[in-house]
Amino acid sequence: MSLTTRRTCLQVGTLSALGVSLPALLRAEADSKRSNAKRLKSVILVYLGGGLSHHDSFDLKPEAPDEIRGKYQPIHSNLPGVPVGELLPMMSQAMDKVCLVRSGAHNNDHHETATNWVMSGRFGSAFGDWPAIGAVAAHQLGFHGSVPPYVAVPRNPSFTWELGKSAFLGGRYESFKAGDPNEQNYRVRDISPGEPLTDARTSRRAALLKSIDGLATRVQGNDQIATYDEFHQRAADMILSSTARQAFAIEKEEDKVRERYGRNTFGQSCLLARRLIESGVRFVTVNFGGWDHHAKIWEGLEKKLPEFDRGFSALIEDTTSRGLLSETLILCMGEFGRTPKINKDAGRDHWAPAASLLFAGGGVKVGRVIGSTDKHGAYVTNRPIAPADVAFTVLSHLGIGPQRQIHTPDGRPVEILDSGELIRDLFA
Repeated sequence: MSLTTRRTCLQVGTLSALGVSLPALLRAEADSKRSNAKRLKSVILVYLGGGLSHHDSFDLKPEAPDEIRGKYQPIHSNLPGVPVGELLPMMSQAMDKVCLVRSGAHNNDHHETATNWVMSGRFGSAFGDWPAIGAVAAHQLGFHGSVPPYVAVPRNPSFTWELGKSAFLGGRYESFKAGDPNEQNYRVRDISPGEPLTDARTSRRAALLKSIDGLATRVQGNDQIATYDEFHQRAADMILSSTARQAFAIEKEEDKVRERYGRNTFGQSCLLARRLIESGVRFVTVNFGGWDHHAKIWEGLEKKLPEFDRGFSALIEDTTSRGLLSETLILCMGEFGRTPKINKDAGRDHWAPAASLLFAGGGVKVGRVIGSTDKHGAYVTNRPIAPADVAFTVLSHLGIGPQRQIHTPDGRPVEILDSGELIRDLFA
């Protein structure tokens, strides 16, 4: 029986979509199974696609000329001597819970190329030659229970095309796209049932799935079909699992919690990320694009920064109060910073030599600053941090050796990273 026929017969919720996406994704468990009695280590990457202006957020230069310092005044934070931009009042009271890195640096100011570089730790083309860190985590760590190891909320970053993908590791290690948790009546593709199911109907469908997929084991000489029933059963388990359903059930959160994060896509994405790591997801990318302010930057930042301020500060405070940060590394970054000089269109352009990043959890020593830039915020003057260093640190947190070999489709072994080192300053 063809896979299409199976999907037609076995509409377990939205199982028609699962026939292609989830079973392939779930094959990761067959390659790498890992059990652990304690809560597993995880990563939340908050990705600011387009490039946050460090001059107007975490690395202000109030003594610089007007065309460099910009519109916003610095405000005091709860970290003495470390001001932030005036549009970040909530983050000003959370700076003692993060480590601010002011010295992110590389030499490529093309969106797609830089994004794939910082999300993988290896330099390649704009089309993503190397798998993103989250995909590597899925490949190396596999599944834990019934939740996917790698989730993107709402989806992977994109400009002209989708970025930060699994590259040669293949579709089974792509991120699970969670969609927009701020949508009214939010339901997750491939997990939420397409119609109400009674216990009796659920049991009948599960039994029918088992009997039909069991036919695959009788097919000789086709490994893909012979193993299809195992992966498809895992996909069905994910639908039927209360753990998986509850992980994405953001509507279960109290209204006051949802309001604290912000009733917008970014705020609810941060809240969903917290729920996902609590349920065993190993790597969550929260994609918050729209920072490419070549013109009218003040209009753009006055919309974006307050949403970031509320959502990210809530994520830090919430994960801290819930005791999640001992095993969770939170990282916030974009692909680069913005130019020191404001252009003729009242915007800032791409600027790879300097950017600000935020780290929290995972053993990071918080309440301090690493690195610095010159008086115009143009170039790093102390402790440059490269994309490979960030990737090296994230992988090390997950217990994945950055020099470990993975294989291309033709069997050629390559190291996960070909450069980089642990950012020891974060932990010393």
